[in-house]
Amino acid sequence: MKDVISKEHLFDHSIDKVWNAISKAEEISAWFIDADFKAETGYNYTFTADEEHGCTQITGVVKEANPYTLVYTWTVQNTDTETTVKWELNEVEGKTKLYLEHSGISKYPGDSAVQMFTSFNAGWDNCVSELSKYLIQEVHAG
Repeated sequence: MKDVISKEHLFDHSIDKVWNAISKAEEISAWFIDADFKAETGYNYTFTADEEHGCTQITGVVKEANPYTLVYTWTVQNTDTETTVKWELNEVEGKTKLYLEHSGISKYPGDSAVQMFTSFNAGWDNCVSELSKYLIQEVHAG
């Protein structure tokens, strides 16, 4: 089975605006999920979802938080499987290219790996869409 989900998107927004949206707790909470998060290496974060999202908590540790690269572990509540999420941003002619990668999904036991891959793949599509809507809304609000 495939082990890595990857998404790419080009935003019409500055790299700093996109970076803030993916790295600041108050912004992550506005477009994605309630977040206790700091883009600091070693920070133990918690994302708390409502029941609509299917799981209640995702926890992990920030492994890398350099300008425009963010890497953290990802453990869904009631599982022992740790996967890795990586966000990379690059400036492209005044726009921002986002590359998102979620890896290690084959570590889930048995058939749950396929189920988690399918769920995460759809979830990340939704996240990129919600991030895009959030950034457009922020630009028009500001």
